[in-house]
Amino acid sequence: MGLFSALMGNAGAVSQDDLRKNYGTLLIDNEEIELGFKLIRDTFIFTNKRLIIVDIQGLTGSKTEYVSVAYKSVSRFSIETAGTFDLDAELKIWISSETIPSIRKKFNKSVNVFEVQKVLAHHVLG
Repeated sequence: MGLFSALMGNAGAVSQDDLRKNYGTLLIDNEEIELGFKLIRDTFIFTNKRLIIVDIQGLTGSKTEYVSVAYKSVSRFSIETAGTFDLDAELKIWISSETIPSIRKKFNKSVNVFEVQKVLAHHVLG
């Protein structure tokens, strides 16, 4: 758990207590939240069993999609770092044998995309 404790200092990280309070109803028996990152309006939640992406939709944010991805179904992922004039970084995740990324998320500068990639690599690569 040392990796996750070290990452909690990241500006985009969300406390486990807040994640449990807001998203605990999504968990199954014996599933534990390990780490979460807040994007602009969306949240990435890493559990011991899967990645949960909470996607707030629409201008008012009244619609929410909860995407659940089993780590074993992730075939590859990439990060694209921000350039000189671009403040956003992007994470792409390919599911199973898809040829285009199934999940694409932009991260603002408050989230260290390398830390998100490290946690994802920990779970996918085991």
